[in-house]
Amino acid sequence: MKIKILITFGIILLLTGCIQNRGNLGEMKRSLNNKSHGYVVQKDFTNTAPTESIEKFEVRNGDCYKDSQGWNDCEQDRQRSELSERNKSTISGSEYWYGWSVYLPEDFVHLYPATVTLGQFHQENTHPVFLFQLNENAYAVSELTKGAIFSEWQLANIDEMKGKWTKLEIHVKWSKNDDGFFKVWVNGKQKVNYIGETMTAKKIYFKYGIYQRELAGYKFKGNYNDPIPTQIVYYSNVRRANSREDLEANNKEK
Repeated sequence: MKIKILITFGIILLLTGCIQNRGNLGEMKRSLNNKSHGYVVQKDFTNTAPTESIEKFEVRNGDCYKDSQGWNDCEQDRQRSELSERNKSTISGSEYWYGWSVYLPEDFVHLYPATVTLGQFHQENTHPVFLFQLNENAYAVSELTKGAIFSEWQLANIDEMKGKWTKLEIHVKWSKNDDGFFKVWVNGKQKVNYIGETMTAKKIYFKYGIYQRELAGYKFKGNYNDPIPTQIVYYSNVRRANSREDLEANNKEK
């Protein structure tokens, strides 16, 4: 009986991604998607990821849900499969490094002008402050500390991301004052050097996966009667640390 319990618990940990080494990021939970195909931890099929196990996110047509607080993606023209920090404990004055590698399959379908977010820093009970999203041609990061996009930086060309891993490193000081900063490196090259306010609420938390918004834009592009195409995105080595060096995976971690 004890062996069966341990095996069952191990399977649950695998499915929720709790066994992933996330540095000091803490436990993650699934957000507004409970489909089994929506999130899977699997072996690296590319043989080039920084970790042996990678995280697969998949969103199919109709994958929209509502939460216990009353938010309903289905009513907001949205669908997603994301993981979100369970304990929202990051406050003003905190300084961290965040990192992840993201992989778009060769057959990845771009939904522009619908918006697809692949990583976001959100505030508790209010709007996000930094969104990593796909615009017309590029993976970009948008700054929304005031609630609307004020600045945007292009990080990588979408077509050039297909079939390979793209590595992101973010150094951020969360602050409600002008001493905050948000710096981003892509494949070792610095792309963002934002200085200023980085939050307005009490707490910040991180989410990643696939988050689709404004899907009507895709329909209006001439796809009126077509279902939203399935999107699959892979992540590896998602973590938070106190230094850039501690973001690195050690010896192809599982």
